[in-house]
Amino acid sequence: MAALRASAWCLAPCKTSGSTRSMKAAGFYIISKKTSPTAAATSIHKSSPKGTFRPPFEVKEQVTHSMPQEKMEIFESLEDWAETNLLTFLKPVEESWQPKDLLPDPASEEFFKQVTELRERAKEIPDEYYVCLVGDMITEEALPTYQTMLNSFDGVRDETGASLTSWAIWTRGWTAEENRHGDLLKHYLYLCGRVDMRQIEKTIQYLIACGMYINTENSPYRGYIYTSFQERATFISHSNTARQAKQYGDLKLAKMCGTIAADEKRHAAAYTNVVEKLFELDPDGAVVAFAEMMKKKIVMPAHLMFDGRDGALFDHFAAVAQKLGVYTASDYADIIEFLMGRWKVESLVGLSDEGKKAQDFLCQLAPRYRRLEERTQGKGKHGPKQRFSWIFDRELQV
Repeated sequence: MAALRASAWCLAPCKTSGSTRSMKAAGFYIISKKTSPTAAATSIHKSSPKGTFRPPFEVKEQVTHSMPQEKMEIFESLEDWAETNLLTFLKPVEESWQPKDLLPDPASEEFFKQVTELRERAKEIPDEYYVCLVGDMITEEALPTYQTMLNSFDGVRDETGASLTSWAIWTRGWTAEENRHGDLLKHYLYLCGRVDMRQIEKTIQYLIACGMYINTENSPYRGYIYTSFQERATFISHSNTARQAKQYGDLKLAKMCGTIAADEKRHAAAYTNVVEKLFELDPDGAVVAFAEMMKKKIVMPAHLMFDGRDGALFDHFAAVAQKLGVYTASDYADIIEFLMGRWKVESLVGLSDEGKKAQDFLCQLAPRYRRLEERTQGKGKHGPKQRFSWIFDRELQV
């Protein structure tokens, strides 16, 4: 696979759903040697009854509601704690930045001049960067899926759509803040003239229709571990696009990406804080949930990405991100080490046998990835070329 060659990062084969797969350690997805990661986990719908809509990718094996009642009661008991330790991570709307603050002002007489300058700066940025930026934007634009996912977690979901529990207020507030990210990047990309907006918009529609499956089983233990990891990964990705935009000489684009990265870092801190509390109250349950999520891998939220043409689009996007250094296998290992330290996993005591096994597995995980990274450095730098519809079918080496 192109993506596998680009990252040169795979673990030993394992049995999953009756087939042997190699797991891409960059954390983007589980990948099969013979099929795309999406195809490995799903089936592709090739036809439907006339007039019936079906998403192009369908997850065939799903597990739901695995968390016992006593675990849900923990979240009920944390309602007051969440009010003072979670909601404080949200900013008041009147103090928040808005996309207009960072884009050309359409009400200004200088608007056309500002757009011209934006487009001139964009000419100096390579296609590889725009594939990464588009992929990041599409991921942000699938926000309806992520709010749906958060509201699938037992014990913390928004039961009415306007619930006043701390958990529900957090989910809506987080969603409202995240909504600005896709808006900002989409407006920028629309103005820059470097990308095919119709293909991008199709990809967004496909992605939202497909949804996501991240192995949380409706458990907020697993769910908040996922978001702790994922928000930190997104912080890293946007930080790297900010850094690279600055290197290309576009300081305004760098500011856009950096502003989004700052939000993601704050959101990551919030979710990490929740899981830290779970480790305090229920270390056994928390460490087992952490291990289970890591065994299945932290798949990226846009893993069912499709543009109507490329059945392995996410593979190819991930390969470019790995190659450009926007989000890499090394970043995945860094996040594991960060969370292990923050949640003090190595120093946990009094665990059950299952908890001890989970602890042992987790303690070996990051070093294992580091050793694999060292062995594979320098391999697979010259993969095949791949066309990307987002950049008018221009080819990139993946």
